[in-house]
Amino acid sequence: MSEFGFSSTTDEVLAGIDLSGRTVFVTGANSGLGQETSRAMAARGAHVIMAGRDQAKLDEAVAAIIAEHPKAQLDTLTVDLGSLESIRAATSRARQRFAKIDILINNAGVMATPFLHTADGFEMQLGTNHFGHFALTGELFPLIERGHLKRIVNLSSRGHHFSAVDFDDPHFERRAYDPWISYGQSKTANVLFTVGLEERFAVLGIHAYAVHPGGIQTNLGRHMTPEMTEALMARISSADTGFAWKTIPQGAATSCWAATAPELEGKGGVYCEDCHVAAVDDESPTDGVRSYAVNTSYAERLWAMSEDATGVQYPS
Repeated sequence: MSEFGFSSTTDEVLAGIDLSGRTVFVTGANSGLGQETSRAMAARGAHVIMAGRDQAKLDEAVAAIIAEHPKAQLDTLTVDLGSLESIRAATSRARQRFAKIDILINNAGVMATPFLHTADGFEMQLGTNHFGHFALTGELFPLIERGHLKRIVNLSSRGHHFSAVDFDDPHFERRAYDPWISYGQSKTANVLFTVGLEERFAVLGIHAYAVHPGGIQTNLGRHMTPEMTEALMARISSADTGFAWKTIPQGAATSCWAATAPELEGKGGVYCEDCHVAAVDDESPTDGVRSYAVNTSYAERLWAMSEDATGVQYPS
């Protein structure tokens, strides 16, 4: 059992861990959880590649980290996860610039967007949160294979409780669009992607972890109207009478824990929350991972759909 829990921070879970010589790649690194994860990893000596859509925002995040940790080793990479063309261009640059990736943290995401589509015609939340990271990870795989720690962390959410993946209509072409069902589907896909990675690549020493960071007030909620926020909080509070927000350092702690914890060595394909591996639970409104999110046959089905949709082929 982990010694850490709900209120643990990034610096607490990384205390005593030396990441000198390690390269960490973080998506959505220009703000919020991604920036804090990058800061905490850099503070432990890691070379951090901070990826995001906006170079100016990345530069601001780098400046903020350098102000606190003047010796931080940071690089930036611009990428739009809503565009396969952007992903191909960015990962090509990454393969040219960097020798390896020890830890990949797929942190970026969108939440509760209006009914929108990515540049490639995918529904925006599934397209960005899952297909974008599926493509990015596949294109970065040569660097991951050359890494030493070989861990991949995919940010999911308790929002995966809202919905399984609808394989018959993933892009809401026939069913009515619901921003929360869409979000839940994309977060379930993040867990299934984790399971799929573990099934394929554990034999190579590459392990994957899905993470629920907790409830954090970041710009992830920028698409939410006051009415949507009120409805979501009513939904949460009715299910979880003890709900409490986390700070950003607390929210990023489980990502840092999953990326580095010695007790997870050789054990992947799991869903983590509050710095521990969560149980499979189809009843609890507040804890655990739903069985449909760790179902290996669903993971296989999603993998095939993702390869077909993105054109990205992983090593066989």
